[in-house]
Amino acid sequence: MSQHVTFADIEAAQERLDDPEVVKETPVERSTSLESMTGAAEVHLKLEQLQWTGSFKPRGAYNKIDQCLAESDCEEFVAASAGNHAQGVALAATKLGADSTIVMPRPAPQAKVDATREYGATVELVGQDFRAAMEYAQDLVAERDAEFVHAYDDPAIVAGQGTLGVDMYDDCPSVDTVVVPIGGGGLISGVATAFAHLSPETRVVGVQAEEAATVPDSLDKGIPQTLDSVNTIADGIATGGISELTLSIIEEHVDEVVTVNNSQIADAVLLLMERAKQVVEGAGAASVAAIRSADLDVTDEVVMPLLCGGNLDMTMLRAVLIHSLTQRKQILRLRVHIDDEPGKMSELSGIIAEHEANIQSVRHERAMEELDVGEAYLTFQVETSGAGHAADIVDHIAENGYHVEIVSSDTAVEPQ
Repeated sequence: MSQHVTFADIEAAQERLDDPEVVKETPVERSTSLESMTGAAEVHLKLEQLQWTGSFKPRGAYNKIDQCLAESDCEEFVAASAGNHAQGVALAATKLGADSTIVMPRPAPQAKVDATREYGATVELVGQDFRAAMEYAQDLVAERDAEFVHAYDDPAIVAGQGTLGVDMYDDCPSVDTVVVPIGGGGLISGVATAFAHLSPETRVVGVQAEEAATVPDSLDKGIPQTLDSVNTIADGIATGGISELTLSIIEEHVDEVVTVNNSQIADAVLLLMERAKQVVEGAGAASVAAIRSADLDVTDEVVMPLLCGGNLDMTMLRAVLIHSLTQRKQILRLRVHIDDEPGKMSELSGIIAEHEANIQSVRHERAMEELDVGEAYLTFQVETSGAGHAADIVDHIAENGYHVEIVSSDTAVEPQ
């Protein structure tokens, strides 16, 4: 395949992927909740996180490997990945009777390592980050005369991902805007190429994590830009770079690119769990974060956010839940200034109990520079039903003569 991806390439990929055991038809669900939040006429969620391996990745991987096996006698395929691409390559190679070796960074979540092995790959853990894993994987390719399966910088990968664009169009031909997460750009390149042929009037919007965004700068400068480090909870789109191939397609076929921050992504993850009953990882939720942001107007449109992955690490889920519950004041940290006398903790606990709120923990602090002799802080972590309940508790504590402040107002979610 040439370095130019056409709709004919996507059609050829569809023929290769015409097996429900390799790629299944994923559903679309309408979200009236998001319609009311965004002003959109219709919001149709494309639930690609329900694909085999929990993401869209088998589409491109299978297309690449099947094509290689038809054109050469290659028997082993190598990839570098921290998760979703690893599982896609492992599944595709196993289905096609080929061997695969996946190089993953040592900090990769154990659940993703285990899943990759279960799909039939040999997994090697190398280095502390993706770049170290990539360098080692490329050395393996040279040593073993194997075929490297890049996550996005390959026309066969892009064409395979483009089959998802065809599915999205078939699901909703009247769609005004599709919103697609961007990491290295392979997914949006394929989807945008499909829509350019099938429905050129449809707006294609890409979304990147703010602390891993390379596309806006790359578009401004006309060449791919890379980041030395990324800082996002959306690890599936934290590549830190795009390629000349994907940048050229984005320039040609993508109408707009927006960014969202960690807090917006975390809120979208929780919203999808609560309202849509869908468990989606940060990368998959980025499209919903985008349509809720002030930077993207979808008023009165038929819009389709793509939920591209559902492999949400449990440690990250915990961080997202704590962050979101804190923002909603359902987890409340209160610091109360007291005279350090017997009975104060009991009195304050009683006030909180009167409001039927549960105390998760309490910390007694005396070694603070601003405290005088005989003074202390009691810091309570309390479960509430929401902001109104929290305000009632704070007001009641203050009415009893205590100086009280909320100390749980962080707005950032730190990556794990």
